[in-house]
Amino acid sequence: MTQLSPMTEPAFADYLAFAIPDFARDKVQAGQWAEHESLELSRTGYVELLPQGLATPDNFFYTVRDGALLADIGMLWFAAQQRAGQRIAYVYDVYIRPEHQRKGHASRAFAELEVEVRKHGLSGIALHVFGHNAGAQALYQKLGYVPTNINMFKLLTSAAAPRPTQTRQG
Repeated sequence: MTQLSPMTEPAFADYLAFAIPDFARDKVQAGQWAEHESLELSRTGYVELLPQGLATPDNFFYTVRDGALLADIGMLWFAAQQRAGQRIAYVYDVYIRPEHQRKGHASRAFAELEVEVRKHGLSGIALHVFGHNAGAQALYQKLGYVPTNINMFKLLTSAAAPRPTQTRQG
């Protein structure tokens, strides 16, 4: 059985040590940030989102635990937000360690998330998924999530340089 348990301060510190560079890599891979600035942008973003760390109001951090193995296998973070006049949960991050993936833990963690969201009186769950993460997209669709916005981009690798203007000399 997959369980969600409130995250401890040491687990939160471990999470940040992993999440900040991981998010920076995702933003670079998605073409949104340059590599040389990505780590600082990621750090700044986490500080802005979590000014009080684990105790930041309306943010909920859980350790995902395999009850059968009695092992911590991942994490989940959501925040309560206002959307379209309703309070909803926004999933900022979910992670299952690679050796525990493809065993149904993420699906069961999201089922437990729904229980937690209802306990907080929230009316729905929103999340973001990177375009390059096809596995996560498939999971979310299987769980009943539908796209609400799709951003698209086309990289132009060799744009023609403007030609210099020629002047006539008489």
